[in-house]
Amino acid sequence: MKFHTLAIISTLTASASAYQAGKVCDRRAALSRAVGAAALFGVGSATPAVALESCPMDSKNCVRTTWRPPAGASKSDAISGLRDVLNAYPQEGQNKVDEGGWKIASDNLDSSGTASVEYSSSGKGFFAKAFNGGKPFVDDLKVEVEESGTVQIKSQSRIGESDLGVNQKRIDYLAAALKSKGWST
Repeated sequence: MKFHTLAIISTLTASASAYQAGKVCDRRAALSRAVGAAALFGVGSATPAVALESCPMDSKNCVRTTWRPPAGASKSDAISGLRDVLNAYPQEGQNKVDEGGWKIASDNLDSSGTASVEYSSSGKGFFAKAFNGGKPFVDDLKVEVEESGTVQIKSQSRIGESDLGVNQKRIDYLAAALKSKGWST
């Protein structure tokens, strides 16, 4: 259970018990304790928590992994190296993957340590024609960089139950580029 969920439960429990007691001072004390618990758990805090969600259990269209920058690298160094690798990904795709190109949907690496990239298939293959009306399949790559510089990565197809290994090929390509720069992938 996440911390913010615990804080909300704590607030509700404290409010309910104070309401049942019917005493104003007890309600105020309970509310004060609940607000303190919420602050302790970071609820309402301006700094976003790094919490990239896991892939669904038994998913065949999602890959989640962790990459670590070279020893001694700062968070800023990690962001710079990661951004270079993401931007160097070929627009024409690679290994018959992402032939419809890609675009950065959001880049908040410098502020919150997050970014997302949208990758598209060409839309020309049998599966795109048969199952997606000839439109490209779109996959989302989500990135979160921790204070230590460790990078959490998740690549997932928006639709379908299987991606025929596309997300893994994309992750492997990016990982190989980072590994050549001394990263642990």
